[in-house]
Amino acid sequence: MGALLSAQQPTDRLFFCLYPDPETAARVTALAETVRAARGLSGKPLAANQLHVTLHHLGDYDSAIPESILANAFVAGGSVDVAPFDVTFDRVSRGAQGSLVLRSGDKDGGLAGLHRGLGLSMKRTGLGAWVGGSFTPHMTLLYDDTIVEDVPIQPIGWTVREVTLVHSLIGRSIHIRLARWALRG
Repeated sequence: MGALLSAQQPTDRLFFCLYPDPETAARVTALAETVRAARGLSGKPLAANQLHVTLHHLGDYDSAIPESILANAFVAGGSVDVAPFDVTFDRVSRGAQGSLVLRSGDKDGGLAGLHRGLGLSMKRTGLGAWVGGSFTPHMTLLYDDTIVEDVPIQPIGWTVREVTLVHSLIGRSIHIRLARWALRG
């Protein structure tokens, strides 16, 4: 079993997220390239298949993800009862750890509702320790140390139809999609 945040550098991460549809991902990638060129940034935009909105982080581990965490995550993901909804991102700004991110001005809409609903499912399955109180929806575009002011953009959005559980290999840009659940409600 993996140890959570041991003396070793974590190699594995588990999280619930939303992926944009391929057409939207292509538009986001093009936007990242445009902003990169306009602002003189040197960071490389994330690949279209890496673009996502994290809903809940379930830990970083120094080896295999514990089976009990995985089993409970599968139950929690399968029990979400939220209807599909539209999401829109309307600005680009600096995020944490030198990231450039898309942000949504919708603080109480579908994303917040899905975050709450999934959090309740996680609590019922023993994953309550991973449910954080605050949620700031964003999608990372690239990493660059240059400060970029908050910039409004032509809104980019899609209809959210599913939640995905992802095993990420930290530092290797590999996302293993373990399961997907269609939104219903």
